[in-house]
Amino acid sequence: MLTDNHGRNINYLRLAVTDRCNLRCFYCMPEEGLNWLSRSELMTYEEMLQACQLLVKMGIEKIRITGGEPFVRRDLMKFLTALSRIKGLNELTITTNGVLTATLVPELKRLGIRSVNLSLDTLDANRFFTITHRDEFGKVMETLNELLKHGIEVKINAVVMDGKNTQDIIPMVEMTKELPVSVRFIEEMPFNGEGHVYNGLKWDYVRILDEIKQAFPEVKKLQDGPYSTSYNYHIPGHKGDVGVIAAYSRTFCGTCNRIRITPDGVLKTCLYDEGVMNIKALMRSGIAENELHTKLLDAFGNRAKDGWEAERKRNVNDPAHESMATIGG
Repeated sequence: MLTDNHGRNINYLRLAVTDRCNLRCFYCMPEEGLNWLSRSELMTYEEMLQACQLLVKMGIEKIRITGGEPFVRRDLMKFLTALSRIKGLNELTITTNGVLTATLVPELKRLGIRSVNLSLDTLDANRFFTITHRDEFGKVMETLNELLKHGIEVKINAVVMDGKNTQDIIPMVEMTKELPVSVRFIEEMPFNGEGHVYNGLKWDYVRILDEIKQAFPEVKKLQDGPYSTSYNYHIPGHKGDVGVIAAYSRTFCGTCNRIRITPDGVLKTCLYDEGVMNIKALMRSGIAENELHTKLLDAFGNRAKDGWEAERKRNVNDPAHESMATIGG
């Protein structure tokens, strides 16, 4: 078992394969996009596979592939196939915006991928365009239908934004009546690549939950899993359930079991830190596996207690504003 200096088990890796995305969600990046990493700056699939194999040996049991949008990177399916064959890896999952995913669902099913997180902030096509600056709502809904058709568990991630999509909270909860999905409402965070001014959190997890309870007073609390980032609820008679993720309030840090590797190979032991080491650079310097193993253990042994501490330790000239596309979801 892999543990940090606070006694927390670390068994979950979020691996970002690219910073590029085919949407321009305003809360994630400017409309014109970002200064994308060059091909040489990205970790190669071989480097990512090597890092994952080592981390699984050390105790990682679950890997989630993120981006950017992972499916914009060429030959991703070949990489997923290689990952699925790592001995000791118990779970391989994906977070996607669904634009390019529908036709790949049968192959994902064959690879043994049992769960997919689908980013969807609204059920209204016009608001979807306003938020993402792209007219791709139909493709995302097609992906949702294909995932359900093939029996893949779907968690819908919706970022709640004041003045943008709060009117979608109740319709998205209502969706769980007929569909076996988990809709998770996420607090907006400052990781917008400076695409807009972040004026603080107006819809925190308490306010979101109050909104749900007013419309569905019969909602019941579910028991949350040991590493759950969401407070989970069920409405009697509904096939699905709902959750609220306090991503900015950071109430779940005490049980955090996850680490991140960014597209350019930077290890983040907390979403809010600025990166603790560059795995890609170490690999390209020719570091031996046992030496990398030691450096990883040292990084895990010096982990911030929570997101607030990690943010305080950042360079004063580098506050938490980078795009989630460069962090890895």
